[in-house]
Amino acid sequence: MIKNIIFDMGNVLIYFNRDVFLDRVGLTDPGDRELLKREVYLSLEWSRMDRGSLTDDEAADIIARRVPAHLRETVHKLVNEWDRPILPIPGMEELARELKQNGYGIYLLSNASYRQPVYWQNVPVAEVFDGTLISADVHLVKPQPEIYELMCRRFSLKKEECVFIDDSTPNAEGAFFVGMPAIVFHDDAKELRRKLRELGVRCEA
Repeated sequence: MIKNIIFDMGNVLIYFNRDVFLDRVGLTDPGDRELLKREVYLSLEWSRMDRGSLTDDEAADIIARRVPAHLRETVHKLVNEWDRPILPIPGMEELARELKQNGYGIYLLSNASYRQPVYWQNVPVAEVFDGTLISADVHLVKPQPEIYELMCRRFSLKKEECVFIDDSTPNAEGAFFVGMPAIVFHDDAKELRRKLRELGVRCEA
């Protein structure tokens, strides 16, 4: 029987949309946009932030050194201010609150940097979560099996009693690999509700 729902954060609870972030900082030149999308969000440094081997400021400093001078301040904004403001995914706050009211444990397992606690408090549904595990804090990232195992040990969860929800197929498969039911999220809260009900989770259509 399912007793706990474990959510990913980016593109499950809140949007992580690189084009939106580039728009916010006023980048209109196609070349600059492509360069910064690649050098910031698709960089080794971004992955190292998630693993906790670099802080956000350290990563931004490294990235800024390899882009033209006129883009260096923008790099720091893209790293440190992408969450201003938070963009909730429609229907997910309501779903998490309903699941909490129905007696399920609600948890977060996210690949994110050390700065995650700064903006997590601004996610509308954050207060209903019973626990969070952030990759940077434990130096493990999804889909490593060890991070799912740690999640269960830390919060005394049984894998077979959890459902893990992630927009990344490899991350969902990582949970499935260690014996945890998993759902790939496709930006559709209504579809997610249906899939949860198929697993026996009590939630409205």
